[in-house]
Amino acid sequence: MKPMLPIEHYFGKLELVHSFYGAMPTGVSVSETGRIFICFPRWGDDVTFTVAEIVEDRLQPYPSIETNLANPWNITMSFISVQSVFADGRGTLWVLDTAAPNSTEPIKGGAKLVAVDLKTNTISKVYTFTEDVVLPTTYLNDVRFDFRVGQAGFAYITDSSSKGPGAIIVVDLANGNAFRRLNGANSTSPDPYFIPKVEGKILMNRNKDSSTSPFRVASDGIAISPDGKLLFFCPLSSRHLYSIPTERIRDRTISDMDLRYHVRYWGEKGASDGMVTDAKGIVYAGDYENNSIRKIFPNGSMETIAHEPGILWPDTFSIGPDQYLYVIVNQLHRQASYHYGKDLRQKPYSLLRMKIDELPAPTFS
Repeated sequence: MKPMLPIEHYFGKLELVHSFYGAMPTGVSVSETGRIFICFPRWGDDVTFTVAEIVEDRLQPYPSIETNLANPWNITMSFISVQSVFADGRGTLWVLDTAAPNSTEPIKGGAKLVAVDLKTNTISKVYTFTEDVVLPTTYLNDVRFDFRVGQAGFAYITDSSSKGPGAIIVVDLANGNAFRRLNGANSTSPDPYFIPKVEGKILMNRNKDSSTSPFRVASDGIAISPDGKLLFFCPLSSRHLYSIPTERIRDRTISDMDLRYHVRYWGEKGASDGMVTDAKGIVYAGDYENNSIRKIFPNGSMETIAHEPGILWPDTFSIGPDQYLYVIVNQLHRQASYHYGKDLRQKPYSLLRMKIDELPAPTFS
């Protein structure tokens, strides 16, 4: 009889909130009233609606099915392929539309940041981008807000390009003026020495024609401190965490070359997709190589709070008013593009949560 061998220790109490048997989700956001919103980018799955709300455990297109039907005659008022949603805590759901189905070049004029009024469930504002901000290689990934600066606040968006320069896109919400910062900087670029390993295997692009290439994705995860003064960010193809004072990144008198000297390196936190900050300034991030969730304290120390085999690619995080940390788990690494055209994902995908007893970082005073 063979002896029982020691096995890996798993921990962290995660609860299932919702199972997805259709398209693969990437984003989640929980509003100040507890409403849960999900997005499904058009990456090849059959996506009926790219933004949804979970209502009584069912997915409903949000804010309407009509808005979710990409309209080539009115692309600014219809969703094309949404990568991220963010409830700002003051009655607005922000929708980040890549306008890049299947991660192709963004449809001209289609990339946008959309404000949806949660009381009326209607679009209240649309911000589009010029061609020097959204490049042919741009992939708008995630967004954070601070309404305490400027006349109407600022938004910070990661460009997670896999074919061009990464960057942080800064948007003045008062007038819609947007500009790229840290364009192609080391801190927003893939780590050239990074070799991701997920489920014990090297993750790389493996095409149907048997050709391969490294997994290289630029700045992706983003989070902001509770006072709005510090922006955290990380490339997807990296284990490193960086931050920069928001006052510096908004200051266009500082050249991009000089701006790099204002970036702080926090060390290795693991390879992360999404990130989020709580009201005490703790950053929560996934570690997709190790099926884990980690938190980074303001003093730089780190702690793993969940580690279990079911955390198969922790994507986006959100903190709800119920003081739970919500996370989308979507098996992103099992997509066909990484396995010679064979889709290895197993449904359902999941929305999980765990109690952290903390509220989300505020976006306003």
